[in-house]
Amino acid sequence: MSATSSVFVDLVGQEHIVDVLQSAVAATRSGDETLGNADQAMTHAWLFTGPPGSGRSSAAVAFAQALVCPSNGCATCNACRSVINNAHPDVEVIRTEGLSIKIDEVRELLARVAWAPSMGGWRVVVMEDADRLTESAANALLKAIEEPGSRTVWLLCAPTLHDVLPTIRSRCRHLQLVTPSTQAVAQVLQSRDGISPQMADFAARVSQGHIGRARYLAKNEAVRNTRTTIMKLPLTLKSISSAFAAAQTLVDLATDQANESAEERNQIELDDLSLAYGKGATGRGMATGGAKAIKELEKEQKTRSTRMVRDGLDAALLDIATFYRDIMMVQAGANDGLINKELENQITTYAANTKPHTTINKINAIMAARTNLGHNAAPLLTVEALMCVLAR
Repeated sequence: MSATSSVFVDLVGQEHIVDVLQSAVAATRSGDETLGNADQAMTHAWLFTGPPGSGRSSAAVAFAQALVCPSNGCATCNACRSVINNAHPDVEVIRTEGLSIKIDEVRELLARVAWAPSMGGWRVVVMEDADRLTESAANALLKAIEEPGSRTVWLLCAPTLHDVLPTIRSRCRHLQLVTPSTQAVAQVLQSRDGISPQMADFAARVSQGHIGRARYLAKNEAVRNTRTTIMKLPLTLKSISSAFAAAQTLVDLATDQANESAEERNQIELDDLSLAYGKGATGRGMATGGAKAIKELEKEQKTRSTRMVRDGLDAALLDIATFYRDIMMVQAGANDGLINKELENQITTYAANTKPHTTINKINAIMAARTNLGHNAAPLLTVEALMCVLAR
């Protein structure tokens, strides 16, 4: 299998992780694996952690492909492609679009994965947001991990070890991914996506190593324009009234982006579900249960939209944090390491008129606001309080 056709080729800057996963796959082929023993190359439960953009879910999915692929993850066979398309009968990829993963969802999952593999290999479960498990859901999952099926592998993903119950993480083999370098991300954008060197450098720099976001920024002018608007907000903070205006702008931008992303998708889902229940058929309306199913779908879509708004706000706050990070760098005399080089003049002026300890306090306030949003605090009130702190 050539390097260019491997399922692991997209794991930029994660060579240490690729070596471990390839060794585990090789162990399953040789029959040396000992499930449940973390000292062996292969085990039944894995926990992938790493900062946003490091590729923890990509690594887990690639591992799943390699486990079910006859050629150890060739990326081109039917098994590899079907995993990516969520069509492989032995691989479950759980991507929650809500604010949490509830116990009912875990129970349904456990019922599905209790069967033996249908194609003779492994039954693999990839849970991309294990940090979103409720306590009761996590306890239900713990029982399955404690008593795994002989050919079942659990691949859990979370930002940090502390985002997962100690009882779960103690039963998993831990793999820590790292943030790829700006140079590595820029090179990938140029070689695989045909992005110009200047745009690739910009996208890799401002995305801080998040390759998915870098690609999205490089290919979408509207997204770049939105980011420009966001990055100028700190420069408008002169008073309490300007702080409230900036907060409203930020929430509106996140809401508009979420609505734009969801609108077409929501309608397609509703149309497909209505059609499945017989809407539009000659001489009859929807079958029994159709109206209830529509209401349930609309409820799920609303929850998804709420999460998308919060995720959008979180990304915007991270961008704003880079503004103050650059100010701190200038105040420390390290002008060469700026993330937002396009704003160097404004950053230099701002840095000259503020104290380093004030800059640190503002960065801490941004991180606290992100935490509060993660705990379901009201978005507008949270951002208004933050902007008032940043305006001081």
